Amino acid sequence: MEKKLSLNTFDVTATALLAALICVLGPLSLPIGPVPISLGSLAVYLAAYIGGKYRGTMAVLLYLLIGLVGVPVFSNFSGGIAKLIGPTGGYLIGYIPMALLIGAASDKGRRVIVLIAMIAGTLILYALGTAWLAVSAHMGFIQALSAGVIPFIPGDLLKIAAAAIISPKIKSRIVPLAKM
Repeated sequence: MEKKLSLNTFDVTATALLAALICVLGPLSLPIGPVPISLGSLAVYLAAYIGGKYRGTMAVLLYLLIGLVGVPVFSNFSGGIAKLIGPTGGYLIGYIPMALLIGAASDKGRRVIVLIAMIAGTLILYALGTAWLAVSAHMGFIQALSAGVIPFIPGDLLKIAAAAIISPKIKSRIVPLAKM
């Protein structure tokens, strides 16, 4: 049976805190080309794993909305619509299906499934980001792949490993609070 979406105090607070986590980690980045190395994906892995499908995805949507109105929560402390329609916009939008997939797997409770979901979610992120990078920056597919995926694979694998280790510990301490 699927959990119904609720708007209780715990869910609203948890969602806000997860969005804050993404807002704090998202801007931390190293500019290496049209797509910077960012801690945004790590923050999404953590938020989706800890928050589950609803809270994790809502946290990502809240983060994107905060950035859309101009608060500098995107990479390199930037914000605004230009960032969402610019070369990295596909990666930012890709956080949504990534969070949905990881969060749904996390709700099932099996660590191996969540790990597979993090890898699959990252592949979806890469696909959406690369497609939009190619279109917005007028690049060929191979050039966009070389600029927006290849340099990020080792770091993303490390982020997935870190999230897979950290998230279950945090989640196990937070979930009992929801039942209070």
